Amino acid sequence: MVCGKIGAGKSTLTRQLAAMPGTVLISEDSWLAALYPGEIRELPDYVRCAGRLKQAMAPHVAELLGAGVSVVLDFPANTVASRRWMRGIFETAGAAHRLHFLDVPDAVCKERLRARNASGTHPFETTDEQFDLITSHFAAPSPEEGFDVIRHA
Repeated sequence: MVCGKIGAGKSTLTRQLAAMPGTVLISEDSWLAALYPGEIRELPDYVRCAGRLKQAMAPHVAELLGAGVSVVLDFPANTVASRRWMRGIFETAGAAHRLHFLDVPDAVCKERLRARNASGTHPFETTDEQFDLITSHFAAPSPEEGFDVIRHA
């Protein structure tokens, strides 16, 4: 699992983690782009579509984990609620977990985001204003949540 603001490097890290043998990468952005092309323009669109995807993916990911497959979940674990959803998956499967927290300053994230937008290689573009809105909902993982956190600064 990965936690970090937009542009923090979550997808880059998940691709590296997924290179391990017996590991599968499931990317929210890839699935959303394929299932809802052109439909996600604002935050409410994302919330609606991502909610549907999470509902469909949870039992599938739990089955993969239960079968002994390592899953790198490239879904943002950026709120307590999203982490609760992820916890439900690995607990259902009886699987171990790691939460990679990319603790990157906003200025760096925005710089990377602008470069990503300019490259045209990502399925979604995000403005500075959208970054600020989405980041206002961000909550770093706390020790009370009980995750095995690996912090990347």
